Amino acid sequence: MNAVMGSNPSPSQEVRCKELCYAGATSLENDAKTFRQIHKPAEAHVTGSSGGLVRTIGRWSLAALMVNTMIGASIFALPALIAARLGRWSPTGFLVAFAGIAVIAACMAEVASQFREAGGPYLYARAAFGPFLAIQNGWLTWLSRIAAVSAVAILFITYLGEFFPGVRAPLARAGVLTILIGFLAVVNYRGVTGGNRLSNFFTVTKVTLLAFFIVTGFAALALHPGIRVTPPVAPTTASDWFEALLLMIYAYGGFEAALIVSGETRDARKDIPFALFTAIAATTLLYVAVQYLVIHTIPNAGASSKPVVDSAREFLSPLGVRIVAAGTLVSVYGYLSANMLHTPRITFAMGERGDFPAFFGKIHPRFRTPHLSIVIFAIMLLLFSIAGNFRWNAMLSSVARLFVYGSVAAALPALRMKQPQADRFRLPFGILIAALTLLFTGVLVTRMHLGELIVISITAALAFVNWLWARNRVAIP
Repeated sequence: MNAVMGSNPSPSQEVRCKELCYAGATSLENDAKTFRQIHKPAEAHVTGSSGGLVRTIGRWSLAALMVNTMIGASIFALPALIAARLGRWSPTGFLVAFAGIAVIAACMAEVASQFREAGGPYLYARAAFGPFLAIQNGWLTWLSRIAAVSAVAILFITYLGEFFPGVRAPLARAGVLTILIGFLAVVNYRGVTGGNRLSNFFTVTKVTLLAFFIVTGFAALALHPGIRVTPPVAPTTASDWFEALLLMIYAYGGFEAALIVSGETRDARKDIPFALFTAIAATTLLYVAVQYLVIHTIPNAGASSKPVVDSAREFLSPLGVRIVAAGTLVSVYGYLSANMLHTPRITFAMGERGDFPAFFGKIHPRFRTPHLSIVIFAIMLLLFSIAGNFRWNAMLSSVARLFVYGSVAAALPALRMKQPQADRFRLPFGILIAALTLLFTGVLVTRMHLGELIVISITAALAFVNWLWARNRVAIP
C-alpha cells in the first residue's frame, strides 16, 4: 500500500520482487512491483525486464520466431520419409500430429504465460519442482537445441553443395560454417532488436518462398491434370504411424524453444498463447499443403532425397526450381538465425540463478544481451557442426524434446497448486490436457531405440554432476 501512495519500497521488498520468478505473487512482492510499474516512464513497458534484458518482442514477432524455428530444413526433407510410411495418408498424418502438438502447446501456453523472465522450460521446471529437475531440464533443452541446430547447419552445407560443390571439402566446410555462425552470433551479440529483425526477415522470406511453391503447385495440378500422380495404396501398420508421428514431432519441434526469450517479450500472459496457436496452425497448413503436393507430383515420393525440389521440377521452369532450391538455403539459415536468438537464453537463465557458472548470466553493459552465453553457444554449435553428423545430432534433439514436453505438462498442475492466484492464461480442462500430454509423449518415448536412450542417460549424468556442483552455491530460490 505504501508503494501505491508514493513512498519507496523497502530494500527487502525490492530484493524479494527481484527474486520473483513468475507472475501472481502477492503481498510485499506485488507492492514493490506495483511501485516500479507506476513510476516507470511509458517506454518501460517495452524496455523493462527484471533480468536487465530488453522487452522488444511483441506477439507477432514471437509467432514469427516460432514459425522460423519450426520450419527449418525438415520441410524440405521429411515429406519423403513420411510418404514412405503413410503413403496417401501422409497429409492426414500431419493433422493427427497437430492434435498431439496442440495439447502440448496448450500446456505450454498456461505454464509459460506465468513467467516474465528468460529461461523457457528450464525456468518452469525450477519454479515447479526445484533446482534438480530444472538442471536436468535445462541440459536437455540446451543440448537438444545445439544438436538440432547443428544438424540443420550440416544440411545447409549439403544443400549449398548443389550450387558450389567445393564447400563439401573439410576445410571449406569448416570455413563456411564459421562465417555463417559467426555472422549470426555478431548480430545477436549487438542486440536483441537486430536478432529479432533478422529472424522476422527470414520468416517472411521463407514463408513467401513456400507460398510460391504451394500456389504454383496447386495451380499446376488444376490447370495441367496430366502431371497429377496417384499415390500408391499401401497398407500402413501401427508401427508406421508411430514412426511417422515421431518424424512429424521433429518437424514441429522448436516452438517451445522460442519461449526461452520470455524475458524479452512485452506481455507474456497475452502474447504467448496467441503466438503459440497462431504459429502452430500456420505451420500445419504449410506442412499439409507441401506434403499433398509432394505425393501428388512425384512417382514413388518416398524414395526421393530432395522431395520439394523434385516436386518443383514437375511443374516449374528451371529458374523456378532454382528459386525453390535457394529457398531451401534461406529456410535453413533462417532456422539458424532463430536459434541464435533464443537458445543462449537457456544458459543465461541458469547462470543467473547459480545453476551454471555465473558468467553465463552476464549481460553486456552496452548491448543488454547475454553476450557470453551467445558466444559459448556459437562455439558449441560450430564444434558440433564440424565434428558431428546429421543423424547423431537429429537423434539427440528428438529424444530430448519429448522429455522437455513431458516436464512442462507435469509443471502445469504443480504450478496451479503452488500459485493458484497467478496472473496467467488459464487453460480449460488443464489437468486433463496435461494428462493427455504425458500419455502422448510417454507412448512416443517407448518407440525410442537403445542408442537414443543411452544419449539421454549420458545427458542426465552430466546434469547430475552439474547439480552436485551447484547445490552448495547461493542461488535465487
